[in-house]
Parts: sequence; C-alpha cells; structure tokens
Amino acid sequence: MNKEEIKKILPHRDDMLLLDEVERVDDTAHGMYKVKGDEFFLRGHFPGSPIVPGVILCEILAQSACVLLTDKMTENAIPVYAGLDKVRFRSPVLPGDEFRTECRITKARHPFYFGEGKGYVGDRLCVSAEFSFAITERKEG
Repeated sequence: MNKEEIKKILPHRDDMLLLDEVERVDDTAHGMYKVKGDEFFLRGHFPGSPIVPGVILCEILAQSACVLLTDKMTENAIPVYAGLDKVRFRSPVLPGDEFRTECRITKARHPFYFGEGKGYVGDRLCVSAEFSFAITERKEG
C-alpha cells in the first residue's frame, strides 16, 4: 500500500502519518518510513545531531500494526495507545535512514488489540516492543 491507500485505513494526517508504505504478508505488517531530515520531531531532538525520538519509532510500529485491522478501521474509528511494554531501543534512527517495521497482532478482544513489533534500519534492530491499543469512535465537535 502506498500513502494514499494507507490514508483510507488510518485517520492520521500531515506530520503524524508516519508510513510511506506498508504491506500485509499473512499475519505480519511490513511498513516503511524514510526519514527525510526535515521532520518536526528532529528540529529539537537534537540540534546538530538529530535522532528520531523513541516515541516516534513506537508510533510507526503502531501505525504499521493497524493495517492488520483494516476491517475494524471504519471511517469514524481512531486507534489510541493503551499501553507499551518491554520497549527496547537498541540503535538510533537518523536522517536518511529507511526505517522498516515488522508487526503482528498477538491477541484481540475488541475494542482492545495487543501486538508486538520490531523496527530495523537494514539488518540492524533499532527498537522492539509489545503494545496494546483500543479502537475508539471519533467524537463529533
């Protein structure tokens, strides 16, 4: 899926849509985000030595995993984090890197979903995490 196809599933837009492409292979989502270097989160993290913040890497993992729930992601659905566990940051992600994800859903009890994911640059493991999120309905207003 390209970015326009991803927008049909995820409600994220503008600076917070952090996937350039994603592919579902069986029960695993494989995502990709190319770090351009001009992202808002790099401006202050850290001047002169930019590193993608860990929370952004976790967000990319979660967005990748949501693609596995295409049938649950209705027009009014919003996926929100419920928890992060066993998060490990192993190597920095820098401007120019192509960050790739492998995520899968391990348990589901609608509206709660549990997953695990890993993020890589090349063959180098950068982050691993277990996470949970809930699919909620968009509030009017």
